[in-house]
Amino acid sequence: MSGFGFPTLAIIVVVGLIGPLLALNTRLRIPVVIGELIAGIVIGRTGFGWIDAFDPTFKMFADVGFALVMFVAGTHVPIRDKAMVAALPRAALRAIVVGAVGAVLGLLLANAFNTGHAPLYAVLIASSSAALVLPIIDSLSLQGPKVLSMTAQVAIADTASIVLLPLVIDLKHAPRAAVGAVAVAACAGIVFVILRALDQAGLLDRFHDYSKQRRVAMELRISLAIVFGLAALAVETHVSIMLAGFALGLVVAGIGEPRRLAKQLFGFTEGFFSPLFFLWLGASLHVRELGENPRLMLLGLGLGAAAVLAHLVIRLLGQPISLGALASAQLGVPIAAAAIGEQQQSLMHGEAAALILGALVTIVAATLGGSIYAKTAADAQPGVAKPEGDSDDPGVAGVAESNGGNGGNGAEG
Repeated sequence: MSGFGFPTLAIIVVVGLIGPLLALNTRLRIPVVIGELIAGIVIGRTGFGWIDAFDPTFKMFADVGFALVMFVAGTHVPIRDKAMVAALPRAALRAIVVGAVGAVLGLLLANAFNTGHAPLYAVLIASSSAALVLPIIDSLSLQGPKVLSMTAQVAIADTASIVLLPLVIDLKHAPRAAVGAVAVAACAGIVFVILRALDQAGLLDRFHDYSKQRRVAMELRISLAIVFGLAALAVETHVSIMLAGFALGLVVAGIGEPRRLAKQLFGFTEGFFSPLFFLWLGASLHVRELGENPRLMLLGLGLGAAAVLAHLVIRLLGQPISLGALASAQLGVPIAAAAIGEQQQSLMHGEAAALILGALVTIVAATLGGSIYAKTAADAQPGVAKPEGDSDDPGVAGVAESNGGNGGNGAEG
């Protein structure tokens, strides 16, 4: 189909419904974005070719969706949770151990497949997806200090991976990307200081009441203006827009996201821009090359297996194997890596699809791990899904994103 107009938009919206329809099967726990990616593959360059992933207008819309997906993902990092903050030291240690193991495994995979992307693989292997893990925790009613510590570990890994990804995906321009990342982070920090001062002065509450009474969605408008401004800065400083969206999301999470803004963001992003981005990504992937080049398929399977193995190693630090498997869930970071790689052409042909395949392996492992842990906890305490016998410890049931059911906005994301 030539051009990007209303017919293409209609196809994107209709085909994008495949994601939510697949997610209706609660037993399989298929994230919505998986269905959207599959839909994009079917109608894109791998399948029927109904849409052109390289159309400039389509790519622009996809970039907007990418920024908003990361913005929403950032708002869902539970950085204000006091119990989560208390669990950070042990969680950070586990994340560091996983990162060290990931660095070794990433180097081995890069050498074995002669890709030269060891730093990228290391970040992917060590990453976790809060957007996948938190909904699983909530749906299985997992509680207890071990679950809480694992949740904090996932939040740390998710944030660190998103910050590091733009630096490692193209090592030739890593110094330039580092400067851009610092610039974006500095601007996000300035926004945080300003919003914090306005919040303490009570002006944010007054502004919220005005927006609600007038029905003008001022909070959404200003949030979009800031995220697009940061995205523009990211583009000018040659850093990924994913960092711009995620940084502002963390700022909003640190201040405290108003429920009305959360609903507006959810509808604005999940209703159109998020599925459009994932459809674009699926349409741009060279999935056929996985079948034509078995080495790429082995690379994807190897990345997924390495990620699970790296997270299982922290059993040595007292974490149950099933929770290690759950913590290995990744989607946002591999998707971001695939998107950036396709945009910058920094990956070899078909490698982006291999990254997505690796993520799918971790999703299967995480789903099994969560189910096994829930069953183990239930057997230990009939009728209560808790990992510890001591019920005095705080739990994390209910710690999930407002879009927890979709499991797709990656922290990463």
